[in-house]
Amino acid sequence: MFIRKSKRSYKGRTYTNYVLVESVHTPKGPRQRTICSLGDLSPRPREDWLKLARKIESALVGQGGLLDDDPELKDIVKWVQARQSRDNWARPPHPSGDEGVPLAQQVNDNGASQAQPRQRSSALIAVDPSRVTTEKHREAAPVHVGYQFWQRLDLERILRGLQLAEHMCQLACAMVLNRLIAPCSEHAMPGWMRRTALPDILPDIDFDTLDEDPLYRMLDKLHPHRAAIEAGLVARERTLFNLDQTIYLYDLTSTYFEGICAGNRKAKRGHSRDKRPDCKQVVIGLVVNRDGFPIAHEIFEGNVQDRQTLATMLDRLGVKEGATVVVDRGMAYDENIDEIKKRKAHYIVACRQPERDRWLADFEDTDGFTAVLRETSPLNPAQRKTTIEVKTRTDDKQTYVLCRSEQRIAKDRAIRVKQEERMRADINKLSKRIATGKLVNIDKINQAIGRLKERYPRVARYVALIYDKETSALQSDTIADKLAKAERLDGCYVLKTDRKELSGDELWRVYVLLTRAENAFRDLKSPLAERPIYHQIERRTESHVFLCILAYHLLISIEKTLLDQGIHTSWASVRDTLKTHQICTIVLPTADDSCLRIRKSATPDPDVQDLYHRLGVPCEVIKARHEWGGPGLP
Repeated sequence: MFIRKSKRSYKGRTYTNYVLVESVHTPKGPRQRTICSLGDLSPRPREDWLKLARKIESALVGQGGLLDDDPELKDIVKWVQARQSRDNWARPPHPSGDEGVPLAQQVNDNGASQAQPRQRSSALIAVDPSRVTTEKHREAAPVHVGYQFWQRLDLERILRGLQLAEHMCQLACAMVLNRLIAPCSEHAMPGWMRRTALPDILPDIDFDTLDEDPLYRMLDKLHPHRAAIEAGLVARERTLFNLDQTIYLYDLTSTYFEGICAGNRKAKRGHSRDKRPDCKQVVIGLVVNRDGFPIAHEIFEGNVQDRQTLATMLDRLGVKEGATVVVDRGMAYDENIDEIKKRKAHYIVACRQPERDRWLADFEDTDGFTAVLRETSPLNPAQRKTTIEVKTRTDDKQTYVLCRSEQRIAKDRAIRVKQEERMRADINKLSKRIATGKLVNIDKINQAIGRLKERYPRVARYVALIYDKETSALQSDTIADKLAKAERLDGCYVLKTDRKELSGDELWRVYVLLTRAENAFRDLKSPLAERPIYHQIERRTESHVFLCILAYHLLISIEKTLLDQGIHTSWASVRDTLKTHQICTIVLPTADDSCLRIRKSATPDPDVQDLYHRLGVPCEVIKARHEWGGPGLP
């Protein structure tokens, strides 16, 4: 730095001004940049001018002398530091008392106005390290990854196409991310959002004042658009992941409610897969493709039978000609197969238990069975897969695949014995009611017998229940030949299909893809906390389930992205790894008693960086933001 003399003529008079400048390199060569104006230095001896420049330069880099008590020097240094640290900000007040004009820049005794210093695009600031703090730490990585996949699946574009405002799209995004990361009620959701980096990622929402009412309104806005959103999402995933469109895997599950659900006509008691027969429930039908991506879903009444749902789901799905529909034995009825054929599609179903009995002789004949080769999980090389053997039988219309597993024999036998014990216990209770005279009406007794057979169908085939009117006693006998047949069929099941070009091995592998639908239900109920449902209104219930489906789209997309790179892991493991990456505000108190706050993300740990790289997600959660303020200002 050095001092340069500057002259200016005004109304016939010449005014002298001295400026502190420094040499800088530019694309056009070396240039002089003005640091500040020093005014008229004539009161000082000329030999002190260079010393003044050196003192200012030393003070600006934090090397001021211990004996420098010149008040004017301190004023100049303090003002220059403030100017350098406020790039593109308004000029701060100077201690001299003149608003925004430092002492060295005021009009001098001769009436000449002094030159204004230029602002520096990037400047060093003096920081008191003992007062540096951090604040507003927020968990960032899980919501960051979820939001990146929200963008990748074009969900914002899909919602905007339905005429939803920008802030409503972001609110829907925040609600789905809550389901994906830390599911909670709408009442608790705003608090969770404020504890994460969502306010930094989604700036159009005022999270400080957000409560549950806008969230309920968001559920109502999404409800009429569920089918359109799902269709757009399926189309996007098909192109993004090159998904198969030829196989539809359909299964059902039930989800129970807390409360009486008087405002929901679909909430009814029925067969509870959650083992909560005491609660009302709805039945959820879900169709997934062979990679586990949802294609369509529907919500049915809680007491609906599986076989009654297939036609509705096929209409909802719009099955393409030549596609294959795979369903479980609960829908293996002639009318269901006719519904599939009517749409010119193929089917693979598991035969019901009575239909299996006709193949007893073929199961006992070991000739013709071939083993299915199954690979172990990459995560567990020591895993022992169950052995599966298949045999194919064909008639004019259908192909049957006889499947048996030695390991499954013990499982089927345990299930059958357990059901038999429970049925025997219920028979004893019914017999006691009849013997004590608590149940005497014959019609009521027959109804009770019918309910027992309906409750234990696996055992009821070989247990005969007869009410003797003369002795007023209930008799139960085991039919020996039917029991022996049931024991010989333990570990055996039959598939049937109209696809004759596939081998038994191929047909079995396609059928077991139904586990993808079961895995989807497992994820919906556990990490996404779809159950229990606390909403008491039908449309809110359906929107709640839809939010869980959207969250599952994000979950399966994340897992599929990693699986395509040979990484076999779950979203729960990914989420736990990502939790260490946060964003925070760094508070830097400066030498001029002002404060610089920098809001930015931390440097992620190596394992988080690796996940970001694998998922194609940027490591920076947000662009760093700088904010100036006085001490204690937000």
